[in-house]
Amino acid sequence: MRHPVSTPRRATARSLVALLALAAGLVVASDHLDAAESVKLRHVTAIYLDDKGAGLKHPEGVACNDRGTLIVADTGGRRLVRYSVDERSAKPVGEIAGAELQAPLRVRVTSRDEIYVLDGKQRRIVRFGANGASRGALRPDGVPGEPTIVPRSFAIDAEGTIYLADVFGARLLVLDAEGRYQRHLDFPRDAGFVSDVAVDARGTVFLLDSVKAVVYTARKNAKEFTPLGKDLRAQASFLTSLAIDARGVLFLADRSGATLLLLGPDGAVLGRQLARGWNEGLLRAPAQLCVNDRGQLFVADRGNSRVQMFAIVR
Repeated sequence: MRHPVSTPRRATARSLVALLALAAGLVVASDHLDAAESVKLRHVTAIYLDDKGAGLKHPEGVACNDRGTLIVADTGGRRLVRYSVDERSAKPVGEIAGAELQAPLRVRVTSRDEIYVLDGKQRRIVRFGANGASRGALRPDGVPGEPTIVPRSFAIDAEGTIYLADVFGARLLVLDAEGRYQRHLDFPRDAGFVSDVAVDARGTVFLLDSVKAVVYTARKNAKEFTPLGKDLRAQASFLTSLAIDARGVLFLADRSGATLLLLGPDGAVLGRQLARGWNEGLLRAPAQLCVNDRGQLFVADRGNSRVQMFAIVR
């Protein structure tokens, strides 16, 4: 039986293919390493006061948009404080307070400056217009199954769709802007405790499981969540909040470790930044995070009763 023999031309072609594959792998690896090394946080300023000179009290929530609006959920003060943000500073421009707010924990602001805030004590989401006028509580309508809903966190996409993490029903509810039920996704069966939710520009949803230290993801219209990378228990103490920037980098607040953990779009760990302390640029019990398309990151620095502003530098 005659065995085929590789000709020099075939051997050369195979070698070329192998070299091209190796080069492609090196390029991908190089891009990944560059991304890991280049994503840095540069401290810009710290925010302590409202427009009347009164200090913040253990703020747990922070929200921002690309119009230069920053909303702080001043949890200890039972109010929301609004700021106008530029590249270097945040100017206080008023507050929202009243019976609607008892324990504001998580806050989101839309592209139209409409404000949604989760009140942890009342276990409901309260809405305010761009002028600060109350629009009442968001009341999910038409949700099937278990009628009791206990929101832990929520996110809003560019179209106004609301993604509500219902820890009582162990599900993510997808609602329209008025609270009408669209669909839902069950939490993963082995999930520990889902503490936060985020959504990117493509409609991909991210869930943060604080107990298991896992980020789960579901693409738009997906029917279930899948883990994004491995569990993060070796890299973090207790993750409680996440935000995602326009390039797909995830920023996770490690509340117990007083740092931020950065992940790439594929879930790869890009490193830890910041540390525990009282000086500006350091953290104590970081809570909610917010990222805008201006390349600004805001951290509700609860333990230091302030909000810190960083520039994302690449």
